[in-house]
Amino acid sequence: MRIANKNKSNKKSFILKPNKLLGQNFLRDKNVLAKIIQAADLKAGERVLEIGPGLGALTEELAKNACRVIAVEKDKRLAVQLKNKFQNNQNVEIIQDDILSFLRKQESRSWIPAQGRDDKFSSSPNYKVIANIPYYLTSHLIRLLLESANPPQDIVLLIQKEVAQRICPPRRARSSGEAGAKPPKMSLLAVSVQFYAQPKIISYVPKGAFWPKPKVDSAIIRITPHNSPSAAKRPPYNSPPYERVAGGDLERNEILPHPPFTKKEIERFFRLVRAGFAHPRKQLLNNLSKGLKLKREKIIKVLRSANIEPKQRAETLMLNDWLNLTKLIQP
Repeated sequence: MRIANKNKSNKKSFILKPNKLLGQNFLRDKNVLAKIIQAADLKAGERVLEIGPGLGALTEELAKNACRVIAVEKDKRLAVQLKNKFQNNQNVEIIQDDILSFLRKQESRSWIPAQGRDDKFSSSPNYKVIANIPYYLTSHLIRLLLESANPPQDIVLLIQKEVAQRICPPRRARSSGEAGAKPPKMSLLAVSVQFYAQPKIISYVPKGAFWPKPKVDSAIIRITPHNSPSAAKRPPYNSPPYERVAGGDLERNEILPHPPFTKKEIERFFRLVRAGFAHPRKQLLNNLSKGLKLKREKIIKVLRSANIEPKQRAETLMLNDWLNLTKLIQP
């Protein structure tokens, strides 16, 4: 993939200067492009929402593999160039807009109709999201997509390596003399994503694969909502199965289907998790009693009934621990 001619004797051959304010780093490695396409596992007839198409290298490949590509680009300069580039391609539509604004608009709920039987359009579009996004947008965008009334079948993101590992934390090595590996160090972002979906790191991408070269490496991560048809075909996490939760009735490695949670139950779950992670270095007992405004004695009783020590930190709890606590701590 050719991004720009960097010959100093021909400065006019540069396509466009990346906008640092928008966190623009253009992918220029064809091998990484191929990995993204493979991770998306596109089938004939599927639609793709591409976020931040940049110079259109990935857009071009997506158009060969998908029925229709909607590419949303915030940068007006790039949007104009992309429209010119794909003006004769019926599979590609370029939209100049901020993606968060685009997704919030009411009309965006039906922007990609899925063709059903009898050539009629269904109300539940089958589409996938593929994006190369800057750090500042990651958490907000993922939450917006997963909480949508019509979430995508798969989300394939090219994001900072550190952020990908926060979403899908690796298992940690134990101290000398200890057997096996420790469970991963969780974060608020990891719990939030895993509540709605199965995340998996597909591959790491060196910073040299971009122009201009960023300061950190990146990763390709695939996020599959629990209620997606793709979910049943894939293992839930990167790591080997976890041990059974002591005294619990849930396996930490099981694939959790998206439960029919009510809006109030979801609010209670995230209120609990946010309280637990409010001060990551503090103990759960302190964070939960203060954040939930409950007596310490009650928090101690609830935690111990869930086989969790009050002195533990939020980072040591897995998704099912939070689900169990949500059931035990009634409003």
